[in-house]
Amino acid sequence: MTSKPHQLNTYIQGQGFPILCLHGHPGSGSSMSVFTQNLSQRFKTVSPDLRGYGKSRFQGNFVMQDHLIDLEALLDRLEIEKCLILGWSLGGILAMELALKLPERVTGLILIATAARPRGSHPPVSLQDNLFTAIASIINQIQPSWQWNIDNFGKKSLYRYLVQQHTSDTYRYLASDAMSAFLQTSPAAHSALNNALKAGYNRLEALEHIQVPCLMLAGSEDRHITAASSLETAQHLKNCQWQCYPNTAHLFPWEIPQQMNRDIETWLAAHPQVIK
Repeated sequence: MTSKPHQLNTYIQGQGFPILCLHGHPGSGSSMSVFTQNLSQRFKTVSPDLRGYGKSRFQGNFVMQDHLIDLEALLDRLEIEKCLILGWSLGGILAMELALKLPERVTGLILIATAARPRGSHPPVSLQDNLFTAIASIINQIQPSWQWNIDNFGKKSLYRYLVQQHTSDTYRYLASDAMSAFLQTSPAAHSALNNALKAGYNRLEALEHIQVPCLMLAGSEDRHITAASSLETAQHLKNCQWQCYPNTAHLFPWEIPQQMNRDIETWLAAHPQVIK
């Protein structure tokens, strides 16, 4: 049975060639601001809250394929015939799936901390991990980037696996974009992703059908989707540039935003066909 499209809450900025920006899990369209603030100066950025995330509330359960139905309907509603897709983590997986489903509408892919056969190396999570993460997050919401909180709770919490550079700027992003996205991620969204991973999600063999230019960016110390699994995906794509940043993890866009955005701009300049 085919799911009906769910209308997605969407953040649109700028004018010009459209770039569809897809967030990860947990996440929201607004958490893509680290990309859209820069890209919207020259392009039209379209950042939806996926089904079950952010303000795209949804009653009942769903499966990962439903995201593709929603996103195709979004492109139709906005009358977007062609677009470049930027996807972070889960968003990168959906970006590749859309390129396979709608090859005539996707001009290129910018893939952030993602993989077509995602593999993690995250250690077991302890009660103290969860407790320190909760404390660090709450304090960081009240007083963002407080060094005492970073040193005493942040570096001892699960944030130590999500970032490697515990800077004040990184924690400002965590305060402004991460906490609200986490709280607005529905149980159904958790379930849809977990079910896909338990089923052994692996789309490596299908990647040969993606012909458009791709850019794959990864963090060397990513424990959620390892750099090795991102590299494996890049090697299966026919036209993919690979960049791995040292001393960064899964949230590297919030660790090195200036360098990352410069590298994206350099890739765009080298591949003008993806923005035409």
